[in-house]
Amino acid sequence: MVTIKDVARVAGVSPSTVSRVVRGQGKVGKKCRAKVQKIINEMGYRPNTNARALVSRRSELVGVITPVLHKPFFGSIAHGAEREARKERFRVMTLNSLNDTDAELDAVSSLREHGCQNIILHSKYGDEEKLAELAEQIPGLVFISRFMPSIAPRCIWLDNVSGGRLAADYLYKKGHRDVAIISFNSQNQDQEERIQGVKQGLAGKGVNIPDENIMFPINEKPHKLGIQGYCASAVAELYAKGAKFTAIVTYNDEMAIAVMNALFDMGKSVPEDVSVIGFDDLDIAKICRPALTTIRYPIVEMAEYATKLSLSLTSKEPEGFERTHLFMPTIVERNSVKDIN
Repeated sequence: MVTIKDVARVAGVSPSTVSRVVRGQGKVGKKCRAKVQKIINEMGYRPNTNARALVSRRSELVGVITPVLHKPFFGSIAHGAEREARKERFRVMTLNSLNDTDAELDAVSSLREHGCQNIILHSKYGDEEKLAELAEQIPGLVFISRFMPSIAPRCIWLDNVSGGRLAADYLYKKGHRDVAIISFNSQNQDQEERIQGVKQGLAGKGVNIPDENIMFPINEKPHKLGIQGYCASAVAELYAKGAKFTAIVTYNDEMAIAVMNALFDMGKSVPEDVSVIGFDDLDIAKICRPALTTIRYPIVEMAEYATKLSLSLTSKEPEGFERTHLFMPTIVERNSVKDIN
């Protein structure tokens, strides 16, 4: 196995110079850097990151903890984190929590055991006091997609209320006065804020959404029914109780597409019979039929920013610690909303 000392001996430089070339940091002359890099490539040297972590008590690693990485939204967080981490020659390690608060804490502990000081955590249900304690212990711990007042400078979050208002304003502009909302039956801050935004946006124009038009379908076995069954039951219930609506706002794009499928199965056409608007602007929103009008959640950019903030907080000259980090949604107009003016 080729060591850093072997490379240094062949190159005629010190091991510390080789280390600076490998890390891309520190002062090394252009000719010397090129020579050392050429020898590294020829000898096939690979740095022992575990050994370096043991020596420095820090690994060049960014940890990303999300509930379920296979979901496109959470995969986008990992993608954004990796794009930014690569710029600084850091690697990314991803872990799933399955929305289990104990599993979240275990994942944080596991990353710390690997010498990881830079962690991007998506935690919707973790106790704020406990998370604040972790933030004091871990210099590069940053929270994405959640705002917690006690640790606001470590939070990167979206203005979900504004997102809801954008959806309401857009539907109103297109002539819709009878609106239904389909969301999850869970205690989710994002969900509550989006519904609040939709209701505020329409109320400001003199339009109220009846309680029976806001659906939180209760499924005893949601893991068996899945998102399609969940949304199909919501749409069926709206029609069964005679709710009046020309448009449906959903919690996210995945639900919006499931709602459109349910409407198609009932012989309805989107947007001719019912308009549908989503939230997130996932890639699938562009290629479903009809292409989905949605509220864009800039999650990749937020994950890039979260990673940049985390690395800044563990650098020699931390930046931006006392700032707040709020992102704004935008509307993406496609083909799932009809103008009925």
